[in-house]
Parts: sequence; C-alpha cells; structure tokens
Amino acid sequence: MKSFVWNRVLSTFPVILLCLSLFIAGCGRASAQRNSVSTNILGYVNFFTLNMELSRSVSQHVSLEGGVKYNPFAFNMGDDETSMRNKQLSLALGGRYWPWHVYSGWWISPKVRWQMFNTGGIISSKTREGDRVGAGITAGYTYMLNPRFNLEMGVGGWLGKEWYTVYDCPVCGEILDKGEKFFILPNDIVIGVSYIF
Repeated sequence: MKSFVWNRVLSTFPVILLCLSLFIAGCGRASAQRNSVSTNILGYVNFFTLNMELSRSVSQHVSLEGGVKYNPFAFNMGDDETSMRNKQLSLALGGRYWPWHVYSGWWISPKVRWQMFNTGGIISSKTREGDRVGAGITAGYTYMLNPRFNLEMGVGGWLGKEWYTVYDCPVCGEILDKGEKFFILPNDIVIGVSYIF
C-alpha cells in the first residue's frame, strides 16, 4: 500500500512542477528580474530532500511564491526492517512582504501547506505516515550577491491538522496506532540560493 502511494506521487511529480511554474508565470505582467527560482541547501542535508521554490514579484514590496519539497529515498541499514527514511511530498503557496524592496533585505512570508509524509527508522524502527494540512509563517533576510544571485536565510513554523498511521516497522505493515491530531512544527530552516530573472 505505502509503495503504491509513493509510486503514484513519483509519476505525478513532473505535473506538480509544471502547475507551480504556470501559476507563478501567470501572476502579473512580465518584465525584467521579476521572477526567481531558489533552493534550500539545508533541505539536502535532511536525507537529500529535493526542493524548489518559484517566485514572482507583483509590486515593489510583494512577491507570490509556490514551493515543492520531495524526498522519495529510503536508506537501507542492512535490511528493509532497519531502513531510515524521511519521505515526503510537500506543496506550499504563499507570498512574501519585503519592507525595503522585493528580492532584497528582510522579508516575512505567510504560507499554506499540504504534506504527505513517511518517516521511520531514524530513532526507532517504527514508521509514521500520513498527511498534514496547515498554515505557517517564515521570516528571514536575503543578501544580494550580484544582480542575478541571492543568498537567503530564514526560519519558520507551521500548524494544522495531521492524519497519521504508525507501523511497527517500515515494511511489516502491522498497525500500532491510527488517528488525527493538531500539530505545531518547525517548517522552514533556510540557508539557500536564488536566481533572479
């Protein structure tokens, strides 16, 4: 069951990226240096979580953004029952307010987010999977390296509702717990680079 879901997600991933690209590209009129694409370098430290965010400025102080995080990897520690994983597909839509100027200086970013996750083997052999829906806020600073590249730093959190199932091990399928709950979690810890075009 779990592998079926991840195979389905893997096959729809290019469609998700295309939809996010079209959303950002369709916002506002086109002109020079109104768009950016960025990646969070710290995301790759989290079990090589692939991530990308597209942004489009709509005024001097506001930009709209859409982001995706994707991790299909499981790291085998000898056999399937001891594999480590932090699998996820996470989609976010939001905006940024820039007090000085878009793509430069301090910013604050409210977002809505959906996440499908499968985590296990990191602290114990138990595996937890499910869906989360919520909203959050991130704040940070963007340093202009040159007219095309920026260095971004920020931190944020989110809250919402989670529907989960806990399994005894990554592949055995024995259910230990199932339910739903409200959550408050850290969301974005950002040290990233962005390209402005």
